[in-house]
Amino acid sequence: MKPIDLLITYANVLTLDGANRIAGSVAVTDGRISGIWSQPEPPRREVNITAQTEILNLKGATLIPGFIETHNHLLQCGYTKDSVDCGSPKNKRIADLINAIGEKARVTPAGQWIQGFGYDDTLLEDHRHPTRFDLDQASLDHPIMITHISGHIGAANSKAMELAGIHDDKAGGSANFGRNDDGQLNGVLYENPAMGLIHAVIPALGEEAFIKQLGEAAQEYVAQGITTNTDAAIPDPGMLTVMLKASEQGVIPMRMQLMIMHWLLGNNGAYAGYDAKRLDEEIRERSNGRARLDSAKMFQDGSIQGLTGALREPYFCDEKLYGDLFHDQKAFNEEAADLHKRGFRIATHGNGDRAIGSILEAYEYAVTRFPRPDHRHRIEHVQTATVQDLDRMARLGVAGSFFINHVYYWGERHEQIFLGPERAKRISPLRDAASRNILLTLHSDCPVTPISPLFLIWAAVNRMTSEGRVLGPEQRIDALSALRAMTIDGARLNFQERESGSIEVGKWADFAVLDADPLKVNPLEIKDISILYTIIGGQVKYENYRIRA
Repeated sequence: MKPIDLLITYANVLTLDGANRIAGSVAVTDGRISGIWSQPEPPRREVNITAQTEILNLKGATLIPGFIETHNHLLQCGYTKDSVDCGSPKNKRIADLINAIGEKARVTPAGQWIQGFGYDDTLLEDHRHPTRFDLDQASLDHPIMITHISGHIGAANSKAMELAGIHDDKAGGSANFGRNDDGQLNGVLYENPAMGLIHAVIPALGEEAFIKQLGEAAQEYVAQGITTNTDAAIPDPGMLTVMLKASEQGVIPMRMQLMIMHWLLGNNGAYAGYDAKRLDEEIRERSNGRARLDSAKMFQDGSIQGLTGALREPYFCDEKLYGDLFHDQKAFNEEAADLHKRGFRIATHGNGDRAIGSILEAYEYAVTRFPRPDHRHRIEHVQTATVQDLDRMARLGVAGSFFINHVYYWGERHEQIFLGPERAKRISPLRDAASRNILLTLHSDCPVTPISPLFLIWAAVNRMTSEGRVLGPEQRIDALSALRAMTIDGARLNFQERESGSIEVGKWADFAVLDADPLKVNPLEIKDISILYTIIGGQVKYENYRIRA
């Protein structure tokens, strides 16, 4: 009998196994679960406790599998640490943004870039995007770029546009570049074809500084009970190197899943010719086994709140506006088929129902041409999926990672501005998806919304808006289903259900300890539960000293 490294006693253990059994104590050996008992302490004859065994008496606190967050942007969360906070309600009007950026400019050497994140035109009293002319008031000596809370729109000042070579000839008639009524470029940039021109000329952080930022962001994740995390867009080999070094060095303590942007896998990409097995092996080797390939990542539309999500029916606020698909359907089908044939799982961003339909067409084309069992292709956000879309997802075996926080953060504006009452009440249709046995998980899309698995569970169970209204009560799911979506179902989405997601003998000893049972508290109080410990591989990576003292 091998010695026990960690013994957890007097716990309310929610195993989330197939029978949702409750236990009282758990043993860990060599980073994996080696014993589970219904009693608060295991029988002494069944355990080998030594002087080196750590005993953690939880005094009735709740032990659950560590949270699995299946879609966010750890790289961006790290990168925004030094950005100007452009969010509302802190900033009520564009003048507030100008003042905040101006303050940053006064302490930043001339010529250096200033970046901001989180503005929301629909929350500003001006009810519009900031323009180059607004940002020029903050500084003409610094290139400035601020990014919309959706991540799909930005605004740049004249200096930044000059450095990026953005002018009328380059912009042409593209709808990705905003213009004044007189046709002059106004500095508002829509989606990557325009925003990417700015990003390309912003000097990259040094590797050491970037790893430090990643570590700071990762600590915030771990403090929320997250033990496995998916970064939803690795855009270039340099960023992959930084991520893998941060993982290998333990700066990122979580287990990482990485979505690799599809252009890196194309004919001219850094990983052209790679199949999924080869890329996964390289990622594991370079990270010392701490990171894995999740998928090839694609986008087929933008953001509903940015009015760039592709809808079948027009936006509620503009009957002429439908949003646009990013890829021609034929080319999209062929790229999906190529990635699928090479063994990649595909994850595609789809907010609007027209985009979701297009994604499903591409997936069906791929799996029909090259049949492969259990592909678990994914749709990201799935915000406005119709019943017919969900039926098709179920038939094709397509999973969904749902951005449930839309209900709280944008619910009223979806109802009143973007989608109208009927479509708004069906955003993130979890109940309809669950009733079709679609594999579903929940995500924060951090930094778009704050990282917090318990808030995601709260949002899925209550569907409460920021103004305290229930939006689409018929799409609520129960607390157990929501908790499983953040644990065992996340493991299934990651192809790791044999290794994590539930508390069962042989699985990784990845746990979160909560100060209350999310299945027993008032559903409205789930978001207020505190994380006491986060344990990864049997080692405590976070302890809430203030509460545990």
